[in-house]
Amino acid sequence: GEGSRVVVADCTASDATPKLLLEALERPHVGVALANKKPISGPQAQFERLVSHDPRFKWESAVGAGSPFITSFKRLVSGGDKVHKVAGVFSGTLGYVMTGLEDGKKLSDVVVEAKAQGFTEPDPRDDLSGQDFARKALILARMMGWQKEMGDIQLESMVPADLAQDNMPLDHFMATGLQSLDKAMEEKVQAAKAKGAVLRYAATLEGGACKVGIVEVSRDTPLGRLRGTDNILTVDSEIYSPSPLVIQGRGAGPMCTALGVLADAVEIFNQK
Repeated sequence: GEGSRVVVADCTASDATPKLLLEALERPHVGVALANKKPISGPQAQFERLVSHDPRFKWESAVGAGSPFITSFKRLVSGGDKVHKVAGVFSGTLGYVMTGLEDGKKLSDVVVEAKAQGFTEPDPRDDLSGQDFARKALILARMMGWQKEMGDIQLESMVPADLAQDNMPLDHFMATGLQSLDKAMEEKVQAAKAKGAVLRYAATLEGGACKVGIVEVSRDTPLGRLRGTDNILTVDSEIYSPSPLVIQGRGAGPMCTALGVLADAVEIFNQK
């Protein structure tokens, strides 16, 4: 009935749900808990329409699965802290790959290993392209009030155009395409190592610019210390200075994602 509260959970990876979600939110007793990034990383106007229904609309699991990146970041921004820089790793797959490279493994070996363990998409190029990662960076940028579309993000894919899905079948990519990237990647790893740095695939939001790609970071920074499939969000701000706010934890997996969606649903249910 109209009096009882209903929460719609969008745990798809579809870009066809926003219309349904907006229709649902027109009813004051309905809330939405989002794990799907597509609705809020689509057009800016669509993002604004959806988040205007906050606190009945929540999206914790869209970035960093159930780790409380969104809730913490939202509070910091709404509290009026002035954010100088946001940096983070929002892909367990790419975190795992970069840690493997740091340990001296070849890129091709680490990707095969990650795929065998179920850490990658069926086609690892979906992870290595950085598209999904860029969506998460875009969501954080918009939460700071930046007017941005996906095309505004400076995205560095780890997959050259000639090895992309349109140009090479998956079995060819796994058998030979991947190996062709090993030498150049090993040179990048060694160049970083010579400076006492490590490589991370990271998002950097600073001065109105949003970049996603491979960066060199010092080993003794939060990003440099990151290992395995963990995700991390670091925020340098007026209040969090000189030490940044750092949130780190599991950033993938069904249980972690479900925790975030369920916590959002419970918060919506508990609203008066």
